[in-house]
Amino acid sequence: METRFLVDPGGLRDLADALTHRYDPTVGEDALHRLSDFLTVRVPGRRDDRGKTVPELVGERRYRDAVQQLWPRLIAYTFDEPAPAEGFGNADRPAGPFAPPSRRRVVPRYFSDRGDLLAVLRGLVDTLFGGAAADAGKPTWCEKTPFNLLCMEFLWELVPEATIVHITRHPVAVLASHLAQPWAPPTVDGALAYLTPIYHRWLTWKGTADLTGRRYVEVKAEDLAADWPAQRRALFERLGVEDFATVGTFQAHRLSNRDNQFDDDTRRSVEAALGEIIPAMGYE
Repeated sequence: METRFLVDPGGLRDLADALTHRYDPTVGEDALHRLSDFLTVRVPGRRDDRGKTVPELVGERRYRDAVQQLWPRLIAYTFDEPAPAEGFGNADRPAGPFAPPSRRRVVPRYFSDRGDLLAVLRGLVDTLFGGAAADAGKPTWCEKTPFNLLCMEFLWELVPEATIVHITRHPVAVLASHLAQPWAPPTVDGALAYLTPIYHRWLTWKGTADLTGRRYVEVKAEDLAADWPAQRRALFERLGVEDFATVGTFQAHRLSNRDNQFDDDTRRSVEAALGEIIPAMGYE
């Protein structure tokens, strides 16, 4: 599922920067607050399309223990700061009988060697995902947060042995599918405004990155759907994974369901707006 806490704002990527090259106590403490909210509130409270949460999928006891054991590795010191008075605002008298006397503050650790911090964060990932895979008798795991694609360098820092699989789809169909999502703009112009800079950022990075020898696989969803069993075998061979009949499949009719979503004029307008993005992504 999309666990999101690796690369989304407030997740491990932000923390890795905040405790290394962006370090100061305020930046680090803010990053720890956001990660704490992510791991203890947002992740346990978010269910996937099967109705499952990340803790339920990896094991609730494993999840709680791994998160609890993370904090001492990231915090150098804790102290209580007197809470500002509410009410009268007089420093020499309490605002009332229920005013909090203080609030807990932390001093984050500074990692001069980024590799040391990444080892700590990698331990969390290995415990959660690797442990769940081992419980299921599987040799590997897959995590599919969409914007992993824009964070490949960090992901290879975090999990050097990872293979990143980029499954593309025709940009017009991608835009059409976004119109049906409650979290995306509901109009064509809005969806174009949302998607176009994402494509530009990806193509700019890819144009300057050297992926030679990197563990990166790019494949079209349309090709996978045209002959899933054969394409699956070929993909798994590239990944070094033994082939097996997966529960989930790529199906041609599910990819073609966006073909007639736009009338001819709208489609021509969308294709013109996407411009060079379409051929740059390998489509005509």
